[in-house]
Amino acid sequence: MKRRSALAGLLLFASIAIAEPIDVSLITLIAKPADFDGKQVRVKGFARVEFEGNAIYLHRDDYLYGITKNGLWLDLEMVPSKAAAGADKRYVLIEGVFSMEEQGHFGLWSGSIKQITRIQPWPARR
Repeated sequence: MKRRSALAGLLLFASIAIAEPIDVSLITLIAKPADFDGKQVRVKGFARVEFEGNAIYLHRDDYLYGITKNGLWLDLEMVPSKAAAGADKRYVLIEGVFSMEEQGHFGLWSGSIKQITRIQPWPARR
């Protein structure tokens, strides 16, 4: 009996630990950051990987015109360099933990995504 309750507790912990990320738009994260602070999220947007400028933006033009508040800083420290490079200047899907406090280099962005567990190019519709 004791073994079953220990196993049940372990399974409950594992299901909480590997919870599905919240699928949310960048607009919602920027508009209501407190609702998602510290939570695992999944977002899509235009990524730029560059020195002191790793970020995901609503649109490519937000990057081109330097509208950093329409984006989130990306903490790519733990992401393999090949995966990060493959996301540069492309629309991507990213999963990680949202932080409203950490706003990247000089605090230019509207928050950040850290502890990134997934980053992949997002295909255009044809």
